[in-house]
Amino acid sequence: MSEQATKLVKQNIPDIAAHQIDAVLSLLEQGNTIPFIARYRKEMTGSLDEVQILSIQDEFKRATALQDRKEAVVKSIAEQGKLSDQLAKQINQAEKIQDVEDLYLPYKQKRQTKAMIAKQRGLEPLANWLLSFPTGDLTNEAQKYVNADKELPDADTVLEGAQEILAEAFSEVAAIRNWIRNFTTQHGQLVTKVKTHGQELDEMGVYQQYYDFQAPIAKLNSYRILAINRGEKEKVINVKVLVENDPINNYLHFRLIGQHRDGMAVEFIQNAYEDAYKRFIAPAIEREMRHELTQSAQEQAIKVFGQNLYNLLMQAPMKGKVVLGFDPAYRTGCKLAVIDENGKFLTKAVIYPHKPAAEAKRAAAQPELIKLIEQYHVEMIAIGNGTASRESEQFVADTLTKIKRPVYYVIVNEAGASVYSASQEARDEFPDLHVEQRSAISIGRRLQDPLAELVKINPESVGVGQYQHDLPDKDLSEELDAVVERAVNRVGVNLNTASYQLLAHISGLSKTIATNIVKYRDENGRYDSRTQLKKVPRLGPKAFEQAVGFLRIIDGKNPLDNTDIHPESYPLAKQVLQQAGIKQDQLGSENAKAKIATVDPKPILADEKVGSETLQDVIASLQAPGRDLRDDMPAPLLRQDVITIEDLKTGMKLQGTVRNVVDFGAFVDIGVKHDGLVHVSKLRNKFVSDPKKSRCSWRYRDSLD
Repeated sequence: MSEQATKLVKQNIPDIAAHQIDAVLSLLEQGNTIPFIARYRKEMTGSLDEVQILSIQDEFKRATALQDRKEAVVKSIAEQGKLSDQLAKQINQAEKIQDVEDLYLPYKQKRQTKAMIAKQRGLEPLANWLLSFPTGDLTNEAQKYVNADKELPDADTVLEGAQEILAEAFSEVAAIRNWIRNFTTQHGQLVTKVKTHGQELDEMGVYQQYYDFQAPIAKLNSYRILAINRGEKEKVINVKVLVENDPINNYLHFRLIGQHRDGMAVEFIQNAYEDAYKRFIAPAIEREMRHELTQSAQEQAIKVFGQNLYNLLMQAPMKGKVVLGFDPAYRTGCKLAVIDENGKFLTKAVIYPHKPAAEAKRAAAQPELIKLIEQYHVEMIAIGNGTASRESEQFVADTLTKIKRPVYYVIVNEAGASVYSASQEARDEFPDLHVEQRSAISIGRRLQDPLAELVKINPESVGVGQYQHDLPDKDLSEELDAVVERAVNRVGVNLNTASYQLLAHISGLSKTIATNIVKYRDENGRYDSRTQLKKVPRLGPKAFEQAVGFLRIIDGKNPLDNTDIHPESYPLAKQVLQQAGIKQDQLGSENAKAKIATVDPKPILADEKVGSETLQDVIASLQAPGRDLRDDMPAPLLRQDVITIEDLKTGMKLQGTVRNVVDFGAFVDIGVKHDGLVHVSKLRNKFVSDPKKSRCSWRYRDSLD
């Protein structure tokens, strides 16, 4: 592990103690996963959570990349025989990749430039002479370098070559670039103008607000940057970074000329640095600014996507209910699938309640739906929110009025369901069903257990981000994989019902091992003990250690296997139970819960091998075996009737579901045809900088934007 990289991590994450960072990096180096460290190594890390541990890991990767680049640059310059002690020190002390690249720029191998040609023609001594600010006539000195054989026919050509050398040299001074970069960041403006034929390309006026737009670089919102980038890519607008030149020229004058006021060399050098800024520095800084703005905006968008995905995955499950999945459509009919309390597919059907279906088919749709509901004792109907969703909602609501017992419906976000239904995994699970029928099953299962179903879908397909198609695939995938891993491991999974897709996200398990776990279950029957996992092919001791605590066995041989207590802490759990005076098979009862709450931790903590954080977790787990964090989340909105946009009145208060939170506001489903956008300016009566952190009650009159 690089000491320099570790030191840099500690500098860049000052809010986490150095010993905690050391512990995390050591645990990661030993092959431990982030969920495992966060849950089962709290004493070592000081109870850091997954997000904090991930930030340390990411920062270490960046610091390691920086250290590797430093070493490569030092080696390259040394091989050229140009590495001084001072330069090596500057490179080693650099804290950003950009600082390293600035220092490396004069020594970087590049295509032949005009300055390089001028040096080859012997004009470097003249350029150095000019930097001494001579008072004599520059033309006389330049005349000495006139040489037709070197393509230097006259003094003017000679001086032009010298200016090229100086301009390039000035542009490669790291301190100059850094000052101008900082000044541009603080005072620069991003300016956009519509192109000559831009409006013709922008038929819907999507980029109209950027036809004549200007904003400080330091205050640009990430969603604006991504929108501007897309508008530029679609050739609708031109984009420039503008900054006032006078302060920059004043700085260059002070830096390169200083107190020298007289002589022709002063004017010559002034022309050289103005040329350096115009041709070399300004374009390079603009590219850097655009790149940094884009990178920052992408990182923010990826975080938005990740947070929304996490909230989606952590929706409260609708447990123990028979559900009818309803995939709406017009012409091809609505596909129905009934699934039992455990998500097992029972039956399918197709009904035609909407035009352009024939009147006879439309008339038969309701009786058929009622028959399915009654025959299979359906308790919930999950309606996909795609095409014909609202018409189907009205149809279902009308049908439920004819059912004597309570049956509810929920509008379910079906984003990505069709993608999964057409996948090889779906074909393997339901080889005899059509894509739409698989989709109805997926929609129904999303209501029963959103996490278990959504992990089967590529995270980019769930539709909970902003500008996702403009984001780097690799970075987005890494973030979303981390989010899914965090959600799955926080919840835990039932070892006897989990799909291989769900198991593959468990700490320490690969897709191959997850598949082997399911295969072993299919061949040998249900697991009745966590220790049986050791018999699964390719699941070695390390994988077992990392995964076992997140895998639950309901009604197994050992009640502790239905908790998130790691087997390594079973002796501690038994000690707690012994002090509480209860047996393992009493876990889950109110009496056991009350007795465990009275346990005095002090005698147990007297054993130096026992940590207080682990003991607290063990006690909490014993009090609530089989607990599901999602049970504390808001339940889905159950409905029996429909409201339309015409039913709404100004000032009406309605409960809704936040579907998507983005930088400019939140999209809320309150049961009408389209989600309402609550703009960031309407979230509260005071300024809101981050919609994700806003907690408030919204009136729908503010959502009609």
